[in-house]
Amino acid sequence: MNIRINPSLAALAVAVLLSTGTPLLAELGFDGASVQAEEAKKQKTRRVPSMSETVYKKLGAGQEAIDLKDYVTALEVINDALERSKRYNENEVANLHNMRGYIYYLQDNYAGAISEYKRVVQAGDKIPEGLETTTLYTIAQLSYVQENYDDALKYMEIWISKAVNPSAAPRIFLATVYYQKKEYDLAVEQMELGIKIAQERGTTITEQNWSLLTFLYFEKEDWPKVIDTLEILVELFPKREHWVRLAGVYGQEGFEKKQMYALEAAYTAGFLEKSTDFTNLAGLLMQEEVPYRAAKVLVAGMKAEAVERDAKNLRSLGQAYQVAQEVDSAIEIFEEAAELSDDGKIFERLSYLYLEDDQFDRCVDAASGALDKGGLRKVQSVHIVKGMCLFNQNKLSTARTSFTNCRRVSRAEDDKANQRVCGSWITFIDRESKRQELLSASSG
Repeated sequence: MNIRINPSLAALAVAVLLSTGTPLLAELGFDGASVQAEEAKKQKTRRVPSMSETVYKKLGAGQEAIDLKDYVTALEVINDALERSKRYNENEVANLHNMRGYIYYLQDNYAGAISEYKRVVQAGDKIPEGLETTTLYTIAQLSYVQENYDDALKYMEIWISKAVNPSAAPRIFLATVYYQKKEYDLAVEQMELGIKIAQERGTTITEQNWSLLTFLYFEKEDWPKVIDTLEILVELFPKREHWVRLAGVYGQEGFEKKQMYALEAAYTAGFLEKSTDFTNLAGLLMQEEVPYRAAKVLVAGMKAEAVERDAKNLRSLGQAYQVAQEVDSAIEIFEEAAELSDDGKIFERLSYLYLEDDQFDRCVDAASGALDKGGLRKVQSVHIVKGMCLFNQNKLSTARTSFTNCRRVSRAEDDKANQRVCGSWITFIDRESKRQELLSASSG
């Protein structure tokens, strides 16, 4: 039994970024201060132009206004200072633009912030290395938010070139950007590298990281690797979505026993919620010849009101009980299902069960109901069952009529096997009728 998977991971990339970022973007959920502090190249300290007391005070005044959330005043202070920028050196100008970029960011003016930060990094070796690397990282992240993926890639690559032994975070960021560009091969390359780095360092690999890698493999239809990552997800983050997806891929790739085990694990953990969850598991259990367990799963689904008690599902439940030789339970369920069914197939099945259980009156009624409703695969088979039940009640005349009807239908459909069966019954009934007549006459 195959189950196609359709993972909804379109917004996953943004979630992945929760593990990356800069102090500037903390409000967006990014947290990458340590990324830059630990990874900036430990070169000889740059000799950069010093900052004058005048600019230092301007920056201080701007920061005070920012702390008060008075962004208008903060902007006025920095704009006023930049109007006199010809008096300042490159480092001072870059720091003023850096603060103006921050103010724009706080005002949700990301395009303005990016423009300012680009002016900061243009100063090159005239600004401290820490400011340059932090700003490069910030531009990359804000460019991503603005969906300018080319700039996001460009500035993150520059940042990586200036870092020593970068951690997993920037690689995962690059993978996320390539994912947005639908360049899945490059996204996989960066994601695998990021996870490898994280594993080597013993750092956390988030559920979102594994999920994005799974999705990328899915897009490439690399099913063995999809299975590998989903198996990791169900082990580390045992959630319904991962178990159901894993079961789906197992089924898609023909690993039906593993599919059943995955759904069983989800069932045991209480993760099954949808009707298809329960019915798929029940179907797999039937295939594996565990019918009683299949019945229990369907009953659980109905009690949880996930599986509707309609004719189709009740028929499946009745079949599971029947195969499990729980005849009384099967009859009870089929009786309920028959009332809801539009055709006579369930009545037909009931007639067989009643015959097996020696309930001949009910057998005749069920067979008649099946013939009345129609939609049967082989009408002649129902006539046979009805005839047998009538015979067991010693209603020979009506039993003979059923077998005569069976022979007529069989001839019309060129069903030679059932012609012979019904003909034999007619012959047998005629002989039995004569025998009983003789007995009656002799006793009289």
